[in-house]
Amino acid sequence: MISLVGLCFCFSLVLGNQESESNLYEFTITNGIAEKVGSRFPRQVPYAARREIRPLVTDFIVKSTILSRYAFTAVSCTMVNRAVEAKEVVFQMQIPATAFVSNFSMIIGGRTYHSEVTWRKKTGENNIQEYDKVIGDRGENEMETFNASAIIPGRNKAVFLLKYEELLQRRLGVYEHVVSVRPMQLVGNLLVEVNILETSGITFLEVLPLQKKQKSKNTDGTALPPSTVINQTENFANITFKPNVFQQAKIIQNGILGDFVIRYDVRRELSVGDIQVLNGYFVHYFAPTDLPPLPKNVVFVIDTSASMVGTKIRQTKEALFTIFRDLRPEDHFNIIGFSNKIKVWQPNKLVNVSPNNIRDAKKFVFGFSPTGGTNINGGIQMASGLLNDYLANNGKHEKSVSLIIFLTDGQPTVGETESSRILENTKNSIREKFCLFSIGIGNDVDSYLLEKLSLENCGMMRWISEDEDAALQLKGFYDEIGTPLLSDIRINYPEDSVEYITQNMFYNYFNGSEIVVAGKLVNQSSDTLHVEIKASNSNKYVILEADLKLDGVGQNDITGYEIQDSTIYRNHIERLWGYLTFKELLTAWHKSDIDVEKEAITQKASKLAMKYNFVTPFTLLEVKEYGFQADVPKDESTSLYTEGIGQKLLTLQGKKVTQGIPSTLTSENKPPISKTSADGDPHFVVDFPLSKLTVCFNIDGEPGDILRLVSDHKHSGITVNGELIGAPAPPNGHKKQRTYFSRITIIINKPRRTYIEVTPSKVILDSKDRLILTCDKSATVKNDDLMVSIAAKSNVTITIQGTISFVILVHRYKNPASYQRNHLGFYIANSKGLSTNSHGLLGQFLYNEVKVTNVTISSKGQATAQSLNIVSMLKVRNRSVSVVRKQRKLYNGLHQVNCWFAKNNAEKLIDGIYRDYLVSHPFDCGSDLITNEI
Repeated sequence: MISLVGLCFCFSLVLGNQESESNLYEFTITNGIAEKVGSRFPRQVPYAARREIRPLVTDFIVKSTILSRYAFTAVSCTMVNRAVEAKEVVFQMQIPATAFVSNFSMIIGGRTYHSEVTWRKKTGENNIQEYDKVIGDRGENEMETFNASAIIPGRNKAVFLLKYEELLQRRLGVYEHVVSVRPMQLVGNLLVEVNILETSGITFLEVLPLQKKQKSKNTDGTALPPSTVINQTENFANITFKPNVFQQAKIIQNGILGDFVIRYDVRRELSVGDIQVLNGYFVHYFAPTDLPPLPKNVVFVIDTSASMVGTKIRQTKEALFTIFRDLRPEDHFNIIGFSNKIKVWQPNKLVNVSPNNIRDAKKFVFGFSPTGGTNINGGIQMASGLLNDYLANNGKHEKSVSLIIFLTDGQPTVGETESSRILENTKNSIREKFCLFSIGIGNDVDSYLLEKLSLENCGMMRWISEDEDAALQLKGFYDEIGTPLLSDIRINYPEDSVEYITQNMFYNYFNGSEIVVAGKLVNQSSDTLHVEIKASNSNKYVILEADLKLDGVGQNDITGYEIQDSTIYRNHIERLWGYLTFKELLTAWHKSDIDVEKEAITQKASKLAMKYNFVTPFTLLEVKEYGFQADVPKDESTSLYTEGIGQKLLTLQGKKVTQGIPSTLTSENKPPISKTSADGDPHFVVDFPLSKLTVCFNIDGEPGDILRLVSDHKHSGITVNGELIGAPAPPNGHKKQRTYFSRITIIINKPRRTYIEVTPSKVILDSKDRLILTCDKSATVKNDDLMVSIAAKSNVTITIQGTISFVILVHRYKNPASYQRNHLGFYIANSKGLSTNSHGLLGQFLYNEVKVTNVTISSKGQATAQSLNIVSMLKVRNRSVSVVRKQRKLYNGLHQVNCWFAKNNAEKLIDGIYRDYLVSHPFDCGSDLITNEI
């Protein structure tokens, strides 16, 4: 086990039945940019939320492969600690209650930790009861939560890798695969991919809208989740869900997107079913249709204690009213309400379904008034007595299915309150003559008691949350068991042909479900397998026989799809057999009351779980270090600074980040000299190399103004904007205030849209991925079309497609005076890639020639020698502008140029007036401004 200083972790499995709108890491956004830019996501969070640098989820990837109803799911989650100090992070994933965790690994700070399933030395009732809430065979619709926590060193990352597998169960005619998408944050790289391979053929496939509540089956609306893509052939389907940050934010901003749900069904044989074989193991699927329903005898046992008051009893009544309408004329039923007292609608009998009886039953249910305690034992015993008496008098002459549907929201408080005695009494009264199906509502229910009541009496249990639509869930549960087609089913194979078969005798088969049997073939070279199925349907026995051809399931027998080369995938039928076998051993352990028998089951189940690496009540998951993995060099990861939403560190994906530690602008880190710039107050300088002239001008803007510096959106796809910040004028200054560039934004539209935002403290690169780099560290990020290079505390050089380069100087003060502000300077170092149609305060001059001439004018209209003045006039774009000679300092004073200065906010020098170059927001790249185009 791990024993390292500064690095620790723990993991746990806990039951998570409720959905909460809160998340692990609080996140609040402002509407600043969102109000101005509908297509851009707000970049800033309130100050209170930024005081603590929380770990960031950069990747959340879930991939499922479903082979013949058996689903393998792998989850990868990457978290980054952006703080200098170590931080604890929590990885949380909801998984189906019927699934087994089969692997868990972590990579923390470059060290890899793998899991091993080991023997649990002691397995008692307490261990099983505690773990059974997670793994046990309770409500198949429920989810459990896997938690893993770890401490990540400062400026480092952790990668959590979780795998689990399950057999999809068919209910109401479809298989349902659920993937929980709850990363608790907006994620830059979020992907869910599901591959389905069914050799018998896929006949139905649908993706539901994201399910916000775990139990919700509400499928109102037909819209697919955003960015969902479905590709399907006869035997194969590929479904991907990859929403970007903006699409996630439209759904919900706390990262709890909900459940991604896929439903499908397959083509099936109408006789004895479908058998699939792989590597000596077989699985047999049997789901007949078009059979007449069996009559059923059902007793509804409803909790009417005081705790059911309000919404719970109202929704229970609504569900019962709907269920009563679905009862068939050949059915018989009764209703019991229990609290302190036991109330029976029709004492000592079951009645047939008729309009009058349905009407009277509704009246009885309508009169339920919650009061008193909870006599669970009394309600079940009364129902058992009714069914036993009815079967004694009528069962010899008809084939029917008898059920108790038991509903409660609490624990036994009246009558017999000892769980073990209630279980014993129920087993003795039912005696395997009928089945008990239990429903628990709310968080106060004794789930373990209800699970065992159903498990020991051939039924199943379903848990329903109080805050969900209980009426819909109750009706849905009844629909699953409301249409029995067969009873007393037995599936036989020749004894000399198979061994180690799973359960092959079943009490009932309900319409829309499926019977699954798995085993091992004795003779793997045999071409056929004889199957015999015996069952009861209405008043007759059914016998089905056939010799099924044993067609092996190949890994690459479906055109256009290739199963990954994995040992697990190559043995999915064997693992399916192991899954079913363990489930049956767990059920047998629950049913047994003999210590020696329990111990033997424990030994067998533990060996099976360890063989297939299943995390179960009989095994433990230990995580051990397996050496050092230099995945991310420490000297690189420590220099990265990230914050905000949906970011992704490019270094963690293998991109190159080079580093240095220059602290000032020197001749070694100075960028290429460029005169065309906007720096300082801001002072604009434009170089005309063909004319061998330099022109300069000032723009006296207002704080908050955003200026269009370069506009070539339609051609090269480049737009540059600069946002002004205000500052008081220095003492003895001739201005009341000064303005400086606080933010430079660059929008790149070709070959793909990219946003770059530079401030005096950081650079934000937002494209397919999102990266934030501090200006305090030197780094270079490259791809095919873009390079961003940072010289620490000095400048940022942005090179686009090798033909366009911008240099942004970083001006920061260690101890700023009241009139000083950290600000930026913008320089155009290479403009070859910009078109002749470029515009903006700087861009409009890139391909122009100018000329300065001296003009003699008279003062006050007098043409005497004393009144004549010589004025320099700059001719540009068919306009003449009065200019004077000045000097400008560039690059923090390291370079000085002589220029011709145009006054009055560059009036007549620029196209239009200064206010024509104001834009609405930093990422505005619209074409509504003036341009060079004719």
